Amino acid sequence: MFQPRIRTAEAHDEEELALLDRAVWSTLHAVMPRPVPPYPPFFDDRHRPEDFLVAEDGGRLLGYVRLAHPTPLASNAHVLQIQGFAVAGEARGRGVGRALIRAAVDRARERGARRLTLRVLGHNTPARSLYASEGFAVEGVLPGEFFLDGRYVDDVFMGRSL
Repeated sequence: MFQPRIRTAEAHDEEELALLDRAVWSTLHAVMPRPVPPYPPFFDDRHRPEDFLVAEDGGRLLGYVRLAHPTPLASNAHVLQIQGFAVAGEARGRGVGRALIRAAVDRARERGARRLTLRVLGHNTPARSLYASEGFAVEGVLPGEFFLDGRYVDDVFMGRSL
């Protein structure tokens, strides 16, 4: 099976990550409008390189996952959340997404988290299946939370213990 190299993002990855992010944009997973120029920076005060794990092969970035605290509260510090996940179209179905999710679980444990959570759109069956196969369970649903492509879409909250 194909095994991409997983590593922490670095500042020099910014342009390639921004291009990847725009290339995979879809209402299957995005609730924000399609990005248009001028594009904001990929990295900023809330999205730092050290928050991202990237998958690469032969020096090319194939995907990323971003881990962050869901709130700034000390009482919630034991929880990390996946707040960004993308895999290049040509890398889908090759285990890149699974490798990134497993690396995110490992990184969350290394950072002392006891839980890992995420939100996914209800109609994103491929992502929901991947998360479920990696131990995430549906913990809540906000029915019809978003209106995308002419229909209402559920916001699904998933989580797992570490």
